[in-house]
Amino acid sequence: MASGYTVSLKKIIDNLSLNPLYMPCEPETIMITNSDISRPGLQLTGYFDFFDKTRIQVFGNTEFSYLSRFGVEQQQHVIDSIFRFGPPAVILCRNYELTDAMMRCATEHSIPILQSSENTSNITAGIVTFLSSELAPRITRHGVLVEVYGEGCLIIGDSGVGKSETAIELIKRGHRLIADDAVEIRKVNNNTLIGQSPQNIRHFVELRGVGIINARNLFGMGSIKMNEKIDMVINLELWDGKKAYERMGLENEYISILGVQVPIMTIPVKPGRNLSNIIEVASMNNRQKKMGYNAAQDLLTSLGLEIDDEMIEKRVIGTWD
Repeated sequence: MASGYTVSLKKIIDNLSLNPLYMPCEPETIMITNSDISRPGLQLTGYFDFFDKTRIQVFGNTEFSYLSRFGVEQQQHVIDSIFRFGPPAVILCRNYELTDAMMRCATEHSIPILQSSENTSNITAGIVTFLSSELAPRITRHGVLVEVYGEGCLIIGDSGVGKSETAIELIKRGHRLIADDAVEIRKVNNNTLIGQSPQNIRHFVELRGVGIINARNLFGMGSIKMNEKIDMVINLELWDGKKAYERMGLENEYISILGVQVPIMTIPVKPGRNLSNIIEVASMNNRQKKMGYNAAQDLLTSLGLEIDDEMIEKRVIGTWD
């Protein structure tokens, strides 16, 4: 899928441990814009309808077996019919060597040729996973992202409400920090959001009255994580005595982030409330709901009350795009 973002071929080479066999220019200058890849089986036979020239092309056993049927001149003619479209790169799987015919075409059309020891299925899966993340739609929002009992919790709220302090307490209780202050959110597929920290502020936390600390250096490598799926959003707000906060849990609120609906709950903050405890319980409760158990419904059922769909309200209260 084409996107408005790019990733350099150098980054792909380093991430997937690819071996450059022919490089017409520096790989840092070659930008990939499409997260999809192609195996040019039909194109080798001359069928080019729907051929997407922005995709990386992957050659494996099937492609080389087909090419081996021809002499060098015919191989060059077949390969040239693909390379003349100018694909951004070609990857040879299973340590296949660069043939004379392919080298001629690559030189003529300036096509990078890379080599991998992996089989076609593995390298294809690795490329798609990597590119789907690197080229995903994304936004950056103010907040704190922590992993609590395996659940990715995005903590938001007004400045000074206690987000970073809560994150530090969660780290001390064995949970992990992903991002503080700025969270970069990527939509890697239609149902999944991945959050991470911008590289220049990764692992740093700001505590008013103390200053900047490095969570990795202070609490150890077990206290941090590079990225995490966003499973829920927790909105911290100062306690408003005039506001009726949710007490049963039958009202399910969601926030739409890049088109993905994520559960959100508002937790009021006032002296005496242990926010880290509350967030731990909220994380475990969210996991139970995903597994099909709702404590509020179970309680009402045990009291002999009928539960229907109208009692369980679902509404989207905000949108981030």
